Amino acid sequence: MTSVSRIPLDALLLSCNLGLLLILAMLLSLMLGSTMLSPNAVIQALLGKGSSSHQLLLWEIRLPRIYAGLIAGAALGAAGCLIQTMARNPLASPDLLGIQQGATLAVMLGLILGGAGFFGGWPLAVLGAALAAGLVILAAGHAGRQGYRVLIIGLGISTLLRALAELLLSTINLQHASAVYAWSIGSLIGRGFEAALPATIGLLLLLPMAMLLSRQLALLRFEDDVASGLGLNVRRTQLLMLLLTIALAALGVSVAGPIAFISLAAPILARHWSNPNQVPLLRSALLGALLVVCADTLGRSAGGSVEVPVGVISCILGGPFLLWVLFRKQ
Repeated sequence: MTSVSRIPLDALLLSCNLGLLLILAMLLSLMLGSTMLSPNAVIQALLGKGSSSHQLLLWEIRLPRIYAGLIAGAALGAAGCLIQTMARNPLASPDLLGIQQGATLAVMLGLILGGAGFFGGWPLAVLGAALAAGLVILAAGHAGRQGYRVLIIGLGISTLLRALAELLLSTINLQHASAVYAWSIGSLIGRGFEAALPATIGLLLLLPMAMLLSRQLALLRFEDDVASGLGLNVRRTQLLMLLLTIALAALGVSVAGPIAFISLAAPILARHWSNPNQVPLLRSALLGALLVVCADTLGRSAGGSVEVPVGVISCILGGPFLLWVLFRKQ
């Protein structure tokens, strides 16, 4: 009984530590940027005191942006954990399987055709992600797990969708294209509470739903015949997890665009620091939020007066991380 009860306690302790680390990252993000603020200035501004310029900077610009990054990162991290568990492959992620690119292309079409704004593009993102996932499944020839066949097909479709998005950008005027392009590579510039509201509601509904299915998620780690023998309806569970993955990834993209490698890295790191018998869904969401906030802070402060989009920072850091994963598996 002692060993069984210790596992949830360890998981809870790790999640609390990640939560504290996330709060620290948020405070640092409020301090750092083209305009540097002292810890005391941040505290005074948060309390409604201090200079009006500091209050404006924190409450109107930095805090809404950090919040949008938290929601986008949490949604992408949770989506990555679900798809990696279902595929039993740490390289399976929404960005490598074309799901994020499908959502991005659909939102871009809505923006260019005037059918959606940045704040109302989440239904198009969900639709685009679902169509991209369906295309990968059809091309792979099976709705279940096909190992690296699904990954290769997903990479091919992801590249194709990315090319179509760039083709769309080349057909519109330069001013509009530059604004859409910044978002299409993953950016939190101009994002805030309103942009993150649909994703917030979706995350509050979908994440607890996925956590309630933790037993089914744990059984998906076994081979299909073993999981079926333990009473799991494998195909139905896979379909449900795929739908949750699509919705979470699309909601994350609708906030900040397709931030690369977050949905890949967050679950791998969460699993690295967790009991191997657990599916670290909550920790993946927390780590996803932490990675996005840190990457955005680095992009805002490292470039001086010029901001580097969070998607660029995540790509720079994600390449070496992917090599580490590959060499670690070998």
